Amino acid sequence: MDERAPIQMNGMVDFDPLRLRDFLANHVDGDEGRLLGLQRIGGGQSNPTYIVRTKGRRMVLRKQPAGDILKGAHAVDREYRIQAALAATAVPVPKPILFHDDPAMLGTPFYLMEFLDGRVFSDCSLAGLAPEERRAIYFSMAETLATLHSVKPDAVGLGDYGRHGGYFERQVRRWSGQLEESTGTPSPALFRLRDWIGANMPPDDGSLSIAHGDFRLGNLMFHPTEPRVIAVLDWELSTIGHPLADLGFCCMPWHTAPDDYGGILGLDHSRLGIPSEAEFVQQYREKLPEAGPLLPFHVAFALFRFAVIFVGIADRAAAGNAADPDAARLAPLAARFAQRGLETAMRAG
Repeated sequence: MDERAPIQMNGMVDFDPLRLRDFLANHVDGDEGRLLGLQRIGGGQSNPTYIVRTKGRRMVLRKQPAGDILKGAHAVDREYRIQAALAATAVPVPKPILFHDDPAMLGTPFYLMEFLDGRVFSDCSLAGLAPEERRAIYFSMAETLATLHSVKPDAVGLGDYGRHGGYFERQVRRWSGQLEESTGTPSPALFRLRDWIGANMPPDDGSLSIAHGDFRLGNLMFHPTEPRVIAVLDWELSTIGHPLADLGFCCMPWHTAPDDYGGILGLDHSRLGIPSEAEFVQQYREKLPEAGPLLPFHVAFALFRFAVIFVGIADRAAAGNAADPDAARLAPLAARFAQRGLETAMRAG
């Protein structure tokens, strides 16, 4: 096939595909460097993601979005680094291929990783699956998170991947700052939740792990037919942090309703085969028994942080540079997650 043949494209592409064709021809050997098609994938609101089809294989391209971004956000360089570091561990990650930091090529830095064939679920009720498969999927998620937290950062060259100690204090300061910098008008509930979190932060117990930062069902890929995780995706918020931050974030579905971004609050968990939050946490602790107790603070903090993420999505949608052209529909979720966080705080007393 003529390597100058038209490139088949599916979905919005925010860069010149001809520049990618030339880049692949110069940096990837043989037929694997002959670009045939591009397909925009995922409902992610952060880093635009594409399936890159060449004559020899399929790859996935992740890049920073176009336009102005907050300092430290959309860190595709960190995504690439941590996946490269974890590739030789028991943590399932796609194999990284290359990273390119010069924005002159595609408008923003980007990286390539292997394409994996599997299932990604955005709805935490796992509609259409048998109860026993739902239960196994949730337990695989818990075990995968514990596997990640079992990896010692120094052992995989990530000792300097983030600051040690004081994780929650720094995170509350960071996300509070992003809330203050919003160009929109965030819900007053978010500021009340921020104040509760600041007043109820537990003492630093010294626990340390690689923290994914966005560990949830929608960022996991499962085997095509088996209820097990084959890849953890979307590492842009990863750092050295406290393991209970990830666990609290992973428990958000039990505190949010189906119309709150696909939560499971109010559903009949027993009939569906979905484990209770306590069973999920116990599955995690069986693989990582040294983990401390999950407190209402950890879940409330997770809900606050996700709410601020939705504030950022709304701001980018208003500015016209969101990764998803339909991102504006998610703007109301910031207020909903803030309210769920306040409900969690009130239950804590």
